[in-house]
Amino acid sequence: MTRIRARLAALLLPGLIAVLSTVHAGDASPPNVSQTWQMLDYLAVDYAGAVRHGQVVSASEYEEMREFARHARDKVDALPPSPASPALRTQADQLVALIDDKATEADVARQAHALANALLQAYPVPTAPAHAPDLARGATLYQAQCAACHGATGHGDGPAGLQLTPRPIDFTNQARADQRSVLSLYEVITQGVADTPMASYKAVLSDDDRWALAYYVGTLAYANASRGGMQAWQQDAKARGAIASPSELARARVSELAETVGADQARVIIGYLRAHPDAVHQALEGIPLARARLAASLDAYGRGSTDEAQQLALSAYLDGIEPVEARLDARDSALRSRIETAMGAYRTALARTGNQEAVATQAHAVDGMLEQAHQLLTAAAASPAATFVGALTILVREGLEALLVVVALLAFLRKADRHDATRYVHAGWTLALLAGAITWGIASYAISISGASRELTEGLSSLFAAAVLLGVGLWMHQKSIGGRWQSYLKAKMATALDRKSAWFVFGLTFISVYREVFETILFYTALWNEGQGFWLLAGLVTGAALLSVIAWLLLRSSRRLPLGTFFSVSSAVIAVLAVVLTGKGVAALQEAGWAAVTTAPAPSIDWLGIYPTWQSLLAQLAVTLMLVAGFTVNRWRARAA
Repeated sequence: MTRIRARLAALLLPGLIAVLSTVHAGDASPPNVSQTWQMLDYLAVDYAGAVRHGQVVSASEYEEMREFARHARDKVDALPPSPASPALRTQADQLVALIDDKATEADVARQAHALANALLQAYPVPTAPAHAPDLARGATLYQAQCAACHGATGHGDGPAGLQLTPRPIDFTNQARADQRSVLSLYEVITQGVADTPMASYKAVLSDDDRWALAYYVGTLAYANASRGGMQAWQQDAKARGAIASPSELARARVSELAETVGADQARVIIGYLRAHPDAVHQALEGIPLARARLAASLDAYGRGSTDEAQQLALSAYLDGIEPVEARLDARDSALRSRIETAMGAYRTALARTGNQEAVATQAHAVDGMLEQAHQLLTAAAASPAATFVGALTILVREGLEALLVVVALLAFLRKADRHDATRYVHAGWTLALLAGAITWGIASYAISISGASRELTEGLSSLFAAAVLLGVGLWMHQKSIGGRWQSYLKAKMATALDRKSAWFVFGLTFISVYREVFETILFYTALWNEGQGFWLLAGLVTGAALLSVIAWLLLRSSRRLPLGTFFSVSSAVIAVLAVVLTGKGVAALQEAGWAAVTTAPAPSIDWLGIYPTWQSLLAQLAVTLMLVAGFTVNRWRARAA
C-alpha cells in the first residue's frame, strides 16, 4: 500500500488542480486578455492600410503592424499556462511570419481573428452585455461624446476631428465596418487606442453605456442596408445558427457571416441585429438554439466545412441541451439519454467526408427528438411532485457514490484504530461542500460556467477518481486474502500517519465528493428556475436525510463485520465504483467533444455508468478485466505464500 499510496498521492495534487482549473478557467482571466484581443482585432482591420496585394503602401504603417504582431505574441507568451498555450504561441508565430512576408490582407485578417477567437476560448472574458443595449441611449451618448470628432453622422468629419492627427475613424466606411464587430468597438471605447487621440472612456461611461454606444456606432455603416433585415433574419436558418447568442452577436462581423450567407445578406442581417439586439437577447436559447445549431451544422457539412460543422454540432449540445438538461431529466430521463447518445453519434458521423445522406438522416432523427423535448419543456411547468422526486433522486443518485467512498475510508480507519486520521476524511468532504458552494456562487453571480467546462470537470474528475479507486480496490482485495490484513494493521497501528497518507486520504475524499457536488449544484440551479422552490428544498432535505440514514447503517454494519470480511466487501464496492465512474467519465468526455461516439446495442443505466456507446462500454470492460486480473493474481500469490 505504501508504494501505491505514494504514487497516488504524488499524482493527486496536480490532477486535482487540472480538474479544478477546467471549471474556473474563466473565473479570473488575466487582465491583459482584453487588451491583447483588441490589439489583434485592430491589426486585422488596419493591416490593409499598410500592405495591399503583397506590396507595402505605407512603410510607417507596416512597421507599426510588425510591432503590434510581436507585441501581441509577447503578451500571449506572458499569459498563465493553459492547455491551449502551445497552440496560441504557434498561431502568434504564424501571424508574425505572415506580416513579415507581406501576406495578403485577407490572410492576415483571417489569422489575427483566428488567434483572437482562440484567445477568448482559452481565457474567457465577458464578451456581451448582460441585457439588450438601449440604442436610443447610445445615440444620445454619441452626440454628446463622439460627434465633435467623428461627426454628427459618423463620417469622421467633426469640427474637432478635422484638427486631429491621425483623423478620426469614418464609421460609415462599409469596407472597414465589415471587418469590425461590436465587441471591437466596445473595447476601443473601454481601452482607448494608444498613440492616438482616442482616449479610454471606462472612467467616464458605465459598462451599459459603453455597450449602448458601441451598438449604435456599429449601425452607422448599415443604416440603409438593414432594410428588410427582420424578414431576412427570421427566414435565414444559417444566420440564426451562426448568431444565436448575445456573445455571438457582439463578436459577429459581416466579413465572417458573408462566407455563409453572402456579403449583401450579411450586411442586411448584421445591420438589423445591431439596431435590434433584443432579437437575439430574447430569442434563441435551450432547445430552439440546439435545433438552429443543428441545422447550421448540417448546412456547413454540405458545403464541405467539416470542422465548422463539428463545432456547431458540439455547440448544439453544450449551449442548447446542457443548460436545460436537468429540467428535461426531471420530465423524461430516457429521452434526455437518447438525445445525448444521438447527438454524439451525429458528431462522429460528421468526421467522415462523403457521408451526406447518412449525416442528413442522423440530423433529422436528432431534430425529431429535440422537437419532442421542446414540446415537453414548454407544455407546462413541472408539477410539485415531479420537482420533489427530481430533487430527491438527483441528490441520492449523485450523493451515494461519494458516500460509499467516504464511508469506506472512515470504516477502514476505524478498523485500523486510526481515529486520528478520520479528521482528514472529514476535512475532505467538508471542503468539497464549501468548494461546491463557491462554484454555485461563481456560476450564479460572476460568470456562467460553460457546458464544455461542466462536462470536462465531470469527465476528468470521474476518470481520476476511477484510477485511484482501481488501485485502492486491488490493494484492499490483496489484504483480505490469507490473513494479510492482520500483519498490515499491526504494522500501521504502531506508526503515525505520515504526510503522504494524510494527503491521499484527504485528496480522495475531496475529489470524490466535489465531482458529485458540482453536478448536483448545476442540476438544482436549473430546477430552481422552474418556480417550485419549496418542493425542491423538500426533496433536497429528504434526500439528505436518506443519505444520512444510509451512512449510519453502513458505518454501523462495518463495525460488526470481521476484519477479513470487511476488506473483501470494501474491495468489491470500490471495484464496482471504479467501473461506474469510468463509464461516467468517458460519457462526459464524449458530451464535451473530447471522445468519439459509436452507438452500441446496450441499455442506458445512468446510476451504473452504463451508456449505449462502444467507447464507454469498452473502457468499463478494460477496467473490469484489470480488476479480474488483479484479483486473480492476488489469490495466486496468497496460495503460493
